[in-house]
Amino acid sequence: MLNRHHRLALLACTAAIFALPIPPVLAQSAPTETAAEGNANTTVLKKIVAKGDRLAGAQRGGIADTPLATEIDAKTLEEKQVTDLDDLGRSVDAGINASRADFGINLRGLSGPRIVTTIDGVPIPYISNSARQGAFASINANGGGDMFDFNSLSVVDIVRGADSSRGGSGMLGGAVVLRTLEPEDVISDGKDWGAIFRSIYDSEDDSIAGSVAGAHRFGQTSVLFQGSYRKGNERDNEGTVGGYGSARTEPNPTDFDQNNLLFKFRHELEGGHRIGLTAESFRRDADNDLRAEQGRRYKIGDYTGFEDRDRKRVSLDYDFEAASSDDFFSFARASLYWQDLERSSGSNGRTIADVPYGRDNSISNESVGFNGRAGKDFETGGFDHSLTFGLDVARSEWSQYTSAVCPTPATCPALNNQSEVPDVRSMTVGAILEDRISVGDSAFALTPGLRFDWFQYDPQLNAGFESNTGSGIFGDLKARDGVRLSPKLLATYDVTPDVELFAQWSMAFRAPTVDELYSRFYNPFGNYAQLGNPDLKPETGKGFEIGANFDTGELSGRVAAFHNIYDNFIETGDSINSDTGIREFKYANVNKARISGIELSALKTFDNGFNLHASLAYSYGKNEDEGTRLRTVAPFKAIIASYGKNEDEGTRLRTVAPFKAIIGGGYSQETFGVDVSTTVSAAMPDDNDSETFDAPGYGLVDMTGWWTPESFKGLRVEAGVYNIFDKKYFNALGVRGVDLASSSAQPRDFYSEPGRTFKVSLTQRF
Repeated sequence: MLNRHHRLALLACTAAIFALPIPPVLAQSAPTETAAEGNANTTVLKKIVAKGDRLAGAQRGGIADTPLATEIDAKTLEEKQVTDLDDLGRSVDAGINASRADFGINLRGLSGPRIVTTIDGVPIPYISNSARQGAFASINANGGGDMFDFNSLSVVDIVRGADSSRGGSGMLGGAVVLRTLEPEDVISDGKDWGAIFRSIYDSEDDSIAGSVAGAHRFGQTSVLFQGSYRKGNERDNEGTVGGYGSARTEPNPTDFDQNNLLFKFRHELEGGHRIGLTAESFRRDADNDLRAEQGRRYKIGDYTGFEDRDRKRVSLDYDFEAASSDDFFSFARASLYWQDLERSSGSNGRTIADVPYGRDNSISNESVGFNGRAGKDFETGGFDHSLTFGLDVARSEWSQYTSAVCPTPATCPALNNQSEVPDVRSMTVGAILEDRISVGDSAFALTPGLRFDWFQYDPQLNAGFESNTGSGIFGDLKARDGVRLSPKLLATYDVTPDVELFAQWSMAFRAPTVDELYSRFYNPFGNYAQLGNPDLKPETGKGFEIGANFDTGELSGRVAAFHNIYDNFIETGDSINSDTGIREFKYANVNKARISGIELSALKTFDNGFNLHASLAYSYGKNEDEGTRLRTVAPFKAIIASYGKNEDEGTRLRTVAPFKAIIGGGYSQETFGVDVSTTVSAAMPDDNDSETFDAPGYGLVDMTGWWTPESFKGLRVEAGVYNIFDKKYFNALGVRGVDLASSSAQPRDFYSEPGRTFKVSLTQRF
């Protein structure tokens, strides 16, 4: 019902915007994009912030205000036809890998709760239930980092590395910093209103999407509305066997609907102050015909699954940019917000014995919080200082429940209609202090920083958790709290105005999740239990990184080398409890893990319109306790690469993806452009484990093009053909835990990625 209401609201608002009177100014020509400007769209350099410009570069004092961040703007997202996280890692940034098991992004071998995701400064928490998880499990509701719509974004900043001095708990692998559209993004210079209409078709999932954004300025007040709707089917693969049951290799049929609504109100006050209101709603509903499971335990034609994701946010916003150096602050920014997330996943149908069956794993988080940043630029004792301080406060309530269909009022399935995680109230407080210090016109700057974090978890018994078969067996629930200090030291040196060198040492931490602390699932029939551990220590990390950003106009890019050391890594251990005889899969802190690597990207443009571009990453990950390599680190690919090795056994960590790289070239003029790129990935190294799938290497070729017809001002047509040669390949990280020999697994091709696909999009700007 909520989805239908959102759709009606979107259609009504779209109609209202179309009904606006279109003044003669629409007939005026939009600014012409030069070939050099078009080529520069692939630049991944952190942009310089123009003082007083709220749209330029990373926000001062924000997580992405660092030379370790790369920026992907709305124009790049549009040109690369990005509609989901898979596209982001495939076409835009080699350092990004989609993480299917936790529905988010993998950076430098880490994902899930080890990556911070924020939208307009508001954190999107990772929610999970370890008793009901798995990359291909129909009841897996884990995630959080994918609950947004790319059409609503103006900028995606990717921050890599172990550094909690800005982002707080969870920033072990990095951060995904999302910024939504502002009225200024839609309204062109010299006008008081603007609009953007966009539609896109993607053959990968047979989806069609439409988006509209409209903004109007009334004196010192401006408003923005953005709405989008997307409808599609299952993501394609290279499987050719249909039907039902264990022989099926084609993907299960799926229908999904996704919608997003964004509203912003902004009012400019005298002296550089701005106040505002933001309201946002995202929802995605997917229904799956689980044919691969039908004919096994469930009746053919009567077993379906669902995946629902919902996020709502309302915030009061404040911005300040100093008009004079005499102002007390040089900048300030704050938000008071409410946010609600819910993820639900499950299945319904009838078993082979014709017994009704149904499961629904629902996880939710509701938060109220405040975040603020302020800074002051001043000179004293011959030193120039840019002082930044900030405060983050949030109170959250976490809830989880697994419901099941009861075949009769008197018979309900065991191990269901219960909570595997109790209700938990949490409180977090973070305080930031940072100072960029330089001497006059010196090209050298030193930036020490420190963040203080305090967290508290208070579990609450509820009826659902008291119904849990393990609630009285594995000890009482207890509250947890903790304090961490996260220092950093950043040094930068401007060799020339076009070349910046940087080096940073930093510390990071991650507090255990609610699930890791308190989850309990006990199966007395199988005599095993999946357990949280209330005595877990926070994960900690130390990050070392050196690199350079450069942009000479014709040549731009970045290079970085990093070495991250992690202590108290939280992983699941397997042991037999000597007192109870129960086999326990329990979270525990391992001693140490480390991930090292290099990343490189470059773009060369020529005066004749041609360009060459390349991107690669290489990472090495190792579990120091076991001497094994992390399988969450992606293989090397040129667009991105990763590598890990067990120095004791000669095997690689399978959290680290194989080597992968993207190399390509293009040509563009004022009204058209084309690009051809090749993505190469090494195989996932053999870990000598017969119960895991080592994905083979692959090479893909993509071709994209765009056209802006002179007779239709503001119109842009884009098209792309992906995997031109229809190569069969696999996502190494997505299938690293698949056991093809297991009776529950499908044949190999079921897990393959899409073959040859194409996209076509139309964008009209007014």
